[in-house]
Amino acid sequence: MIKLYDTTLRDGTQAEDVAFLVADKIRIAEQLDELGIHYIEGGWPGSNPKDIAFFKDVKKVSLRQAKIAAFGSTRRAKTTPEKDNNIRTLIQAEPDVVTIFGKTWDFHVREALRISLEENLELVNDSIAYLKKNISEVIYDAEHFFDGYKANPDYALKTLQAAADAGADCIVLCDTNGGTLPHEIPEIMAQVREAVATPLGIHTHNDSDCAVANTLIAVAAGAEHVQGTINGFGERCGNANLCSIIPSLKLKMGQDCVSDDQLQRLRTLSRYIYELANLVPNKHQAYVGNSAFAHKGGVHVSAIQRHPETYEHIRPERVGNVTRVLISDLSGRSNILAKAQQFNINLDSKDPVTQEILEKIKELENKGFQFEGAEASFELLMRRALGTLRHFFSVIGFRVIDTKRHEDEMPWSEATVQVKVGGRIEHTAAEGNGPVNALDHALRKALENFYPQLKEMRLLDYKVRVLPAGKGTASVTRVLIESGDKSGRWGTVGVSDNIVDASYQALLDAIQYKLLKDREL
Repeated sequence: MIKLYDTTLRDGTQAEDVAFLVADKIRIAEQLDELGIHYIEGGWPGSNPKDIAFFKDVKKVSLRQAKIAAFGSTRRAKTTPEKDNNIRTLIQAEPDVVTIFGKTWDFHVREALRISLEENLELVNDSIAYLKKNISEVIYDAEHFFDGYKANPDYALKTLQAAADAGADCIVLCDTNGGTLPHEIPEIMAQVREAVATPLGIHTHNDSDCAVANTLIAVAAGAEHVQGTINGFGERCGNANLCSIIPSLKLKMGQDCVSDDQLQRLRTLSRYIYELANLVPNKHQAYVGNSAFAHKGGVHVSAIQRHPETYEHIRPERVGNVTRVLISDLSGRSNILAKAQQFNINLDSKDPVTQEILEKIKELENKGFQFEGAEASFELLMRRALGTLRHFFSVIGFRVIDTKRHEDEMPWSEATVQVKVGGRIEHTAAEGNGPVNALDHALRKALENFYPQLKEMRLLDYKVRVLPAGKGTASVTRVLIESGDKSGRWGTVGVSDNIVDASYQALLDAIQYKLLKDREL
């Protein structure tokens, strides 16, 4: 059985723009445990107060199966393990497991540590031996192993033998600089297996875009322990991505690492960690991304409706994802019918309305509309064509004013709107920190008297794209808006050569969709 070792809370936080509070790290640890991760590396307790606090707080959490690992280095030169502050701090953190790294590349020994090659072997051996007397399980990360092996294979293997002789429970071969290519892994691992009998692990970085491939081929070559991070977070180009590795191991290589039920949590966990890191999820990420099972070409859509395997390498539900049919100017009838089915709209392939919708989409996309990120606008378009969209309200008109009173002050925005609901007209105004924000506030202020549920709705994301028309400031603008409430999110789109008008279109669709959605619940 392959053991999964997650280092999101330590190696992952070394990524640019990634930082977690102690409370975040505890919540992530609980979710990793639910996924079935065997080891959770909480941090380096000797490096900062936050990691010390994590090891203290995590003891209050009941984990189902995961072991908490503390990370550190071998002892410093010219001291003994029992006197080394780093070693003492690792033990004082009282983790289930300690993982320490040591030098395997002779270049690093000479230039970074500035000690003899023999002294480095002693550091590795006696640090592990001392830790084994105090901690039941010790994992040794052989830092820069592949680079070290290619530079001086005899010495690199000697460092592993020093770790094995000291009683390391697992020796992890690290591609720390991320420059190793997949074809190099099997031969090197074969030489390692001849030199040591200790179980082997793999830890790779993505600087050559090969971290996942290197990890999988290492497992095929005998690695029993796999290290990585959720979403591939890590410094420089990142670490091996467990969101790709785990399903590949289980579904493609038949390796028993998590249960079927646990695997279905993968996408949820991926997005959960993106949210805590305050990062936008990578929609093109394998297995768990929004686009991983999205189909745009009409031929593809027609085929997957008959047999999903024609254009999907696994069933997306196995990793908690879903098949998505995108609507674009490449669409055929199959896309329209599949999308209608998703929205519980009854369409027939022979219905003239289907062709009407298709022509309308192509006409709008020719003007600059895009429905791939605006499925709510597309559903409204279909319902309008079918005549099934309820008329909730109409906007008689609006006005937006931007005023800058003083040079050193920010502009001030005010929007005035008139809406008609039934036979009643509501005329109101609202301020905002920009014209679109003011218009959003004014529209909802006018309509909340009639539809109180709009108070639950929030504008979550706002994107502006100037379409390439060569007109400079007079160019056509596309606005994509993501809105949400307590039960979900939805996207809408507007296009105009006036950015406020494009925003107005998208805002209007967002409000219409909220009212439609709530009416059907």
